[in-house]
Amino acid sequence: MSEAVVTRFAPSPTGFLHIGGARTALFNWLYARRFGGKMLLRIEDTDRERSTEAAITAIIDGLDWLGLKCDGEPIYQFARASRHADVAHQMLSEGKAYKCFATQQELEQMREQARAEKRPPRYDGRWRDRSDADVAAAAASGLKYVLRLKAPQDGETIVTDQVQGRVVFPNKDLDDIVLLRSDGTPTYMLAVVVDDHDMGVTHVVRGDDHLTNAARQTHIYQAMGWSAPVMAHIPLIHGSDGAKLSKRHGALGVDAYRALGYLPAALRNYLVRLGWSSGDKEFFTTQEMIEAFDLPQIGRSAARFDFAKLENLNGHYMRATPDADLLNALIDTLPYLPGGEELANKLDAEMKRKLLAAMPGLKERAKTLVELLDGARFLYAIRPLPLEPKAAEILVQGRAHLMALLPLFTQLTEWTAVASEAAVRAYCETSGAKLGSVAQPLRAALTGRATSPGIFDVLETLGREESMARLADQTKG
Repeated sequence: MSEAVVTRFAPSPTGFLHIGGARTALFNWLYARRFGGKMLLRIEDTDRERSTEAAITAIIDGLDWLGLKCDGEPIYQFARASRHADVAHQMLSEGKAYKCFATQQELEQMREQARAEKRPPRYDGRWRDRSDADVAAAAASGLKYVLRLKAPQDGETIVTDQVQGRVVFPNKDLDDIVLLRSDGTPTYMLAVVVDDHDMGVTHVVRGDDHLTNAARQTHIYQAMGWSAPVMAHIPLIHGSDGAKLSKRHGALGVDAYRALGYLPAALRNYLVRLGWSSGDKEFFTTQEMIEAFDLPQIGRSAARFDFAKLENLNGHYMRATPDADLLNALIDTLPYLPGGEELANKLDAEMKRKLLAAMPGLKERAKTLVELLDGARFLYAIRPLPLEPKAAEILVQGRAHLMALLPLFTQLTEWTAVASEAAVRAYCETSGAKLGSVAQPLRAALTGRATSPGIFDVLETLGREESMARLADQTKG
């Protein structure tokens, strides 16, 4: 590719970074990295009433957490309003735009007529070719005006899209869009085109709900004599049932997925496979994604979000992550996880050692960091341990085994998984008890649960003093 690729992610800071927006950012980032280009971040904050600093912070933080670092500083659209207005006035001076004095009442009448005729509402162009005298008279009477683009009325506008293919729009269906409002502020349609041009954007990758906008924005590029960027309009994400994505499907902010315990690498892998494919391959490292990603491989059908698939994928990543790295990921995420503060307050060097020692068993039983934290709770639980109902039932049946094991554990010269397992197996052999009937009450007493990592590993991780104390708690009386 001879031209340096420049993509952009352009969210509106009126809320969190939506999961669909995160996928759009990922596709832009991957394409830019594939061709050695840049992905820029533009904050489209022209809606002053709804745009907030908190939302801007959430968007940037979400991108950083996902590992999608943008190039350069964010560009704020509102700060460029005077530049947008200058372009609109240039088109006015060149006869490519015009002043429209149509009142709100007139516009409403146009909409009502369109509804009555069962056609889409369109501005009827009544001020498009009015004389200078008419314009001057309207201005003198104090009427407010907007600036409208003189869009082509005949023929077709063709958008050659990297995802949607060749899309044809009859110009009769595309009216003269507003460039500047009556208060002089630029519209979204104008601002996007001017910003993309000034930022040197070569490829616009966005949702297919903007496909019609692409045709209208093409008219602005043509009026200014600018080259339009390559377009790629990607299908939106639907729920697993095919309906429009909602919160019950997973339409959450990226920060919510962090709080739900997903790893950034797993979420990236999941998002890239929502609508894009490279053969039958399911698991991609970031570098593999970059090397394989291209826009024509994106399908035209809406992708379906499925929490079960995301959880399974996340579990795969957790098991594949080195223990020390997974521990660091858990520690970094504690401020966002429910109940994470409890562990954070006890996170000294000894607790980190215990967590690392237990990690092989913990991660085999967890699909998210929330489940990992829950599985690790026995390591820092306060004695006497609260018992799950199933664990309490197991203890009632197996307390005699624990009482018999206590003196055997006391005699151990070293406190290791190997040594404790040998002691338990020797007891089973002499008593005739099955290993499971002994291991289960041990697990219940040491963890308060019916499931845990390997019980002999639990004994070694907890250490002699804590293990013996927990066993003593459950054999009193």
